Amino acid sequence: MSDFTSLPDLALRGNRASVIAASDESFEERENLINPWEPRYQAHTFGPKGQEYDGWETRRHRGPGDDWAIIRLGMPGVIRGVVVDTAWFKGNYPPHISVEACRAPDYPSVAQLSGAEWVDIVPRSAIGGDAKHEFPVSDERVFTHVRLTMYPDGGVARLRVHGEVVPDPALLTGLTVDLAALANGARVVACSNMFYSAPDNMLAPGLARNQAEGWETARRRDGGNDWATIRLAAQGFPELIELDTTNLLFNAPGSVRLLGIDHHGDEPLPPPADPAWFELLPETPLQPDTPHRFRLPRAPRRPATHVRVDIYPDGGLARLGVLGTLTPAAEQELNSRWLSSAE
Repeated sequence: MSDFTSLPDLALRGNRASVIAASDESFEERENLINPWEPRYQAHTFGPKGQEYDGWETRRHRGPGDDWAIIRLGMPGVIRGVVVDTAWFKGNYPPHISVEACRAPDYPSVAQLSGAEWVDIVPRSAIGGDAKHEFPVSDERVFTHVRLTMYPDGGVARLRVHGEVVPDPALLTGLTVDLAALANGARVVACSNMFYSAPDNMLAPGLARNQAEGWETARRRDGGNDWATIRLAAQGFPELIELDTTNLLFNAPGSVRLLGIDHHGDEPLPPPADPAWFELLPETPLQPDTPHRFRLPRAPRRPATHVRVDIYPDGGLARLGVLGTLTPAAEQELNSRWLSSAE
């Protein structure tokens, strides 16, 4: 897989994306395009419209025109790559596809999007059946919507739109926000173990419905402990920590500790023993299947760009939140990036 596939999927249903319109969905619903699971298939599962597929499938064209679907990204961002997956579509896949993107303010209707400035991020390209097709994207602009076009018709199982989240600063500045939210641009940049599920999961929107929607490590046998380092959405002042072990009944950590650091530039982060790190939350016991909230002392108030969460000795977290306020420098930086990425 390409490097861009490690970035968040901006078009994932679990990241609050939506397929808001499609030209046709006679055989299979457009919403299947952004389901989080891998496409499924069972032979000889025939409904009133034929074999049932886990994807979006349109009728056969008998005239001019091509089929399309518009996806509202769950998080605005710079798109680094697109995956068009035709899993299980072997005789009914489109021979060619293209992907366009646009940036539309607020919450536009489908009719309003028709007048938006759409740009090609994946030009018309040949694809095959029952395969994942990866298309790197080099456009540095921030987009909010994408449009997948099939030439002329057929079926696509999944559309993945991987990229870097760029939040609208108008929704962050002057407010208490979750500095560790994926939707605000935070990311896990390192972790000790992700055997069962990825650590970015604990930064995802909403509540985890099961263990797989959080971060969970393998069982440690070496006497050490597991950890993850999160690059915050921007430099900010942490004020409240949320640690949620919901659904983790027998594999929650016994305790947790959080450190913070104000780190700038491209140099690697120092080890946790370095004095540049400061303690946000001392080692604290956790209960299984429980949301925990810890208000931090008001003084000393130190800015942080990263936090490190140590869990003892192993286990998982459904969600991690770091509520706080942006520094003036961070507000200026976010505003500058948001404005420059519109050009």
